[in-house]
Amino acid sequence: MTLTRRRLIAALALAAGGAHAQPAASNALPPELASLLPQARLRGEGRLRFFGLHIYDIRLWSPADRLAPHWAETPLALELVYARALQGRQIAARSMQEMSRQTPLDDSRAAAWEAELTRLFPDVSAGDRLTGVRQPGAPTRVFHNGQLRGEWQDPDLSRLFFGIWLAPQTSEPDLRRQLLGPEAGS
Repeated sequence: MTLTRRRLIAALALAAGGAHAQPAASNALPPELASLLPQARLRGEGRLRFFGLHIYDIRLWSPADRLAPHWAETPLALELVYARALQGRQIAARSMQEMSRQTPLDDSRAAAWEAELTRLFPDVSAGDRLTGVRQPGAPTRVFHNGQLRGEWQDPDLSRLFFGIWLAPQTSEPDLRRQLLGPEAGS
């Protein structure tokens, strides 16, 4: 097989999600969650594809046995493992688009939230992990590859942000079902 042909096959495999064909298999609690959600267990996982391209794998961690329909009042963490490079400002902008699906946002609040998310979300490369931790009554924390990036206090921002994946209004209902399981219809 020629070098050019091998490169073409490798590029096609990467574009189709090749090396990331399945979500991460480990059920081990990520180290950044050990002190924040020590009783958490893996509750669901899935993969986001956009026009066939693998964007990220996502895993839901929680100590709760049932999450839906009360996920917004439940301690939980969402761990995203990216399959490709994205800019932090792109992640923040897309997050704002997805949050606005749940409820109309006034311009000043949306601008403040987008600035906050842009500050917290770094540029990511394939294999990088972003983990968001939500605990009712506590700040929402964001980790990049296990290191704390920062936090926000606003409970509305937290509810809408995690609602990107967990709210009934999500743009990815199949992914929601993979995360929440059979109770996702609630």
